[in-house]
Amino acid sequence: MISRLLKNQEAVKATLAKQKHNLTMLTTAEWDRLQRLETLLKPCRYVTELLGGETYVSCSVVLPALRHLTRTMEVSDDDPAYVVRFKAAFKKDLSQRQDALNHGWLRVATALDPRFKDLKCLPRGERGGVWTSVEALLQKEPDRATPEPTEEPARKRSFLLFNSDSESEDEEGPNGALGRYRAEPTISETDCPLKWWSTHEGAHPQLSALARKYLGSPATSVPCERLFSLAGNIVQKKRAALSSENVNRLVCLSNWLKEKKQNK
Repeated sequence: MISRLLKNQEAVKATLAKQKHNLTMLTTAEWDRLQRLETLLKPCRYVTELLGGETYVSCSVVLPALRHLTRTMEVSDDDPAYVVRFKAAFKKDLSQRQDALNHGWLRVATALDPRFKDLKCLPRGERGGVWTSVEALLQKEPDRATPEPTEEPARKRSFLLFNSDSESEDEEGPNGALGRYRAEPTISETDCPLKWWSTHEGAHPQLSALARKYLGSPATSVPCERLFSLAGNIVQKKRAALSSENVNRLVCLSNWLKEKKQNK
């Protein structure tokens, strides 16, 4: 709204100048304030569009995005009084909204995203607790790398035990699997984390299953609301006799046509 008003500033002034009205026009200082606020709100628009996506991983982006907004709204010495008040009100409202988030889920999702696994979006004192939570989840996760047990002759089994290179009877546990993943280099923010896990599934079998579970959840309900709106446009009063099967087909066709246009 602010962007549209600033873009059509001259047109609005010219139109109102030709008409009789009792409206109070904005002063030059107020127009400058709107310009400053537009600049401040640009990161909010970017984050809103980013978290409302449905064709990429968004759940693990929540905490880095919120951290970016918090840093953007830090007060500087050059800020005028109205900007300081705006930033204070913004940070207060953002803090209240963050209280309702599922921080446990979001932190694990961020840790399992190879783009943000360094957890720089969190204070140093909280990063260790996140990895402890991931380790606890790993212990509950079944070992997908273990093959099905088969019968083996006793003499061959004892022969293998005597020729083992390891002096320890303990196998690699969650700590080892987690350590190998943490040693992996981070990837670019433009890369897809799900593709990375698909490629590295053999090296991290347990973690890959956990990553698909956490990274597959959307950050917001926007994709669901978008689908409901699409279905609402299809099922109208004049088309109330549509069967559920045909509604599903029309929704799928609409989605396929949308993807086809985007890929052109």
